[in-house]
Amino acid sequence: MADHLEPRIEDQISAWRAYVSRPEAIDGRDVDELEDHLRGQIDRLEASGLDGDEAFLVAVKRLGGLDDLSREFAREHSERLWKQLMVPGEPRAPRSGGGLPLAVELSIGAGLAIQIPALFGIRFGDDGAFYARFAALLVLPFLATYFLVRRRASVPTLAVVAVPFLLAAVVMAVYPFAPDGATLVLAATHVAVALWIVTGIAYIDGRVRSTRARMDFIRFTGEWVVYLALIALGGGVLVALTMGVFSAIGLDAEWFVEQFMVPCGVAGAVVVAALLVEAKQSVIENIAPVLTKLFTPLFTLLLLAFIVAGLLQGNLVDGGEIEAFGQRDLLILFDIVLVVVVGLLLYALSAREPLAPPSWFDRLQLLMVGAALVVDIMVLVAMIGRIAEWGASPNKLASLGLNVILLANLVGAAWLQLRFAMRRAPFERLERWQTGFLPVYLAWAAIVVVAFPPLFAFA
Repeated sequence: MADHLEPRIEDQISAWRAYVSRPEAIDGRDVDELEDHLRGQIDRLEASGLDGDEAFLVAVKRLGGLDDLSREFAREHSERLWKQLMVPGEPRAPRSGGGLPLAVELSIGAGLAIQIPALFGIRFGDDGAFYARFAALLVLPFLATYFLVRRRASVPTLAVVAVPFLLAAVVMAVYPFAPDGATLVLAATHVAVALWIVTGIAYIDGRVRSTRARMDFIRFTGEWVVYLALIALGGGVLVALTMGVFSAIGLDAEWFVEQFMVPCGVAGAVVVAALLVEAKQSVIENIAPVLTKLFTPLFTLLLLAFIVAGLLQGNLVDGGEIEAFGQRDLLILFDIVLVVVVGLLLYALSAREPLAPPSWFDRLQLLMVGAALVVDIMVLVAMIGRIAEWGASPNKLASLGLNVILLANLVGAAWLQLRFAMRRAPFERLERWQTGFLPVYLAWAAIVVVAFPPLFAFA
């Protein structure tokens, strides 16, 4: 840990120290200890790519979890961040790989990449099979590159990230998928999941064994989805205005919107959303606690309602006829619900202060996990019934495998959440259990992409 930082950062630390050293505050020795923690946090954050000003604000914010005075200081001074991010001021120390310029360049690159097939007569929307195969491979490399450059990744990390992308490209190019076949849809969705997790390796700079690093990627994923949704809403308004303006002057802009505006916008937004998360994450109040406290009760009620309805419905499989709650569409729907619940749980864990004692919200999460566990068992019963009655198919087996993984995840999560709520296990064990499933999801996605198509004759 460096004893002396940049003069500007030393001035900010002096201001912070003066704030928490007020006569009615805390003892000087405690201030020394807090300052030592603060400097250590700044060193680690600068090493991860933040500049000095941002590292100071993030460090003070995180220190707020240890001390009320630091939290109050963070509230009073966090508005500086937006000025530092958006308003040019005094020269700052260069950050790893640049920020906004790099993101803009790569977002433009992603937009151009999505248009490359048009040079060969493959138009977006006209050949769904081609874009199903290669959409993730055309866009996600730019996001991975953004993180690799920002982190100044080592050669081993570059290799660990690049090799899966190359293998995925070979598989998706060589396999003779039937157009609109089930194996093509499964491979397309699972290759996107697998490559997203591989992109996470770039995000955490290759620290795949670190529980904290994995949790940081989970937090990033949740906030990235939120920002991407906000960008999509704004993009929808822009598309509507574009169509309306050109229509008013007698021109049809539909072809431009469908072929260029939407695909390029979506591809570029993938990188821009990452830039926004990187700029804001953990500095001003994180949106994760707000979202998790809003949606955890709602999803808990949804799961409980499904359990009650399922019990009133009776057997999920009856005399060879799949009842309402065993129908294919509902099984897929509740698979999605279970995935969202697990994602919500992970997002909530990523937003939680690790050292805080169990609270009512942790008990509510335990109820949600228990309800999700019951729903998963009900869906598994219905799914096994469908396979027994109608035979195996790629969709059924892929869904069955996912549900088995979710079951194992939820069983462990329920047990550890219960022990944590009873103060018999540390939060770290629950966190480690959940992040430990990321390689499992990656492995299952790879199996579906590589093994399922030939097993089912690429149908």
